[in-house]
Amino acid sequence: MPDIGFPAGALARCRQLLEPAMRATVADLHPWTERMAAFTLGWSDIDGTPVEADTGKGLRPALAMLCAEAAGGTFESAVPGAVAVELVHVFSLVHDDIIDSDERRRHRPAVWKAYGVGPAVLAGDALLALAVRSAASGPHAAAAASLLSSALVELVHGQTLDMAFEERPWTGPEAVTVAEYTSMAADKTGSLIGCAAALGVTFAGAPAVLATRMYGMGRDLGLAFQMVDDVLGIWGTLRARASRSSATCAGARRPSPCWPPWPPLCRDPPEPPGPPRAASWRSCSPRGPRTRTPYGWPPTSSRRRAAATGPCPWPPTTPPAPSTRSTPPSRRPVTSAR
Repeated sequence: MPDIGFPAGALARCRQLLEPAMRATVADLHPWTERMAAFTLGWSDIDGTPVEADTGKGLRPALAMLCAEAAGGTFESAVPGAVAVELVHVFSLVHDDIIDSDERRRHRPAVWKAYGVGPAVLAGDALLALAVRSAASGPHAAAAASLLSSALVELVHGQTLDMAFEERPWTGPEAVTVAEYTSMAADKTGSLIGCAAALGVTFAGAPAVLATRMYGMGRDLGLAFQMVDDVLGIWGTLRARASRSSATCAGARRPSPCWPPWPPLCRDPPEPPGPPRAASWRSCSPRGPRTRTPYGWPPTSSRRRAAATGPCPWPPTTPPAPSTRSTPPSRRPVTSAR
């Protein structure tokens, strides 16, 4: 997800309050489930050895605390809500990796790859249960639980639409429209961000009307996040795209009905300074390498079949021999001047 530019000091304050509360919450799990949760949260290795791995940006809990402060409360008052939204976020990542067959998450094995599909499902369920309990704690339990449950319904609805869209045609009357995409993205990504903002003002004791407005603001913010993330997934820089999941690299995702009907291309890593040369291209397809036609790549298949092929091959193979037909300017291979 793109960086939204929170002040570094604010994020540091949020982490100082969030991590101890998260550890205390996860400690209530069964030791086996707790070890899987600690691994996915970046606190330990697969065998339980403590490590300092990537724990994510923590934007959602930070947003909850900052909104609480903006509404006249304190960072501390929003900690239960911050814990809840972060646990839901991690739960969604654990299950999403299973759905997409993504083997890597934050430069480490996905939970299902490390422990198995069944245990990973159980770990995700445990995180979700802890999130609900955390939101339902404190003097504003009823309102907070209602906000979180609404966000969960929208999140699942958005994920369902995302998968259903993979079966829709690229063109014609049955193609996914821009309005359908924006609705899906707002549900899938915006719902939890909106919930974070609304929980923050709720735990600060603000009126319900303000929570409703903050929820809408967060949904719009999440929609913008998702759009930027989808654009980076296709046309982003090499460094940005290299950090994305294998299923995304493999052309398995279809981020928007507006994007062109061919999968993202995998490029060679940066070379040392020297004379420019043509870039190498390879199509990451569930049916193996495909030849680029003079008018672009053939349409990609569904996310599930593409994800089943595993990580995108690296380095890519050299391009096929040039076609004797004329290539339209909009489809000519890009050359690298590195």
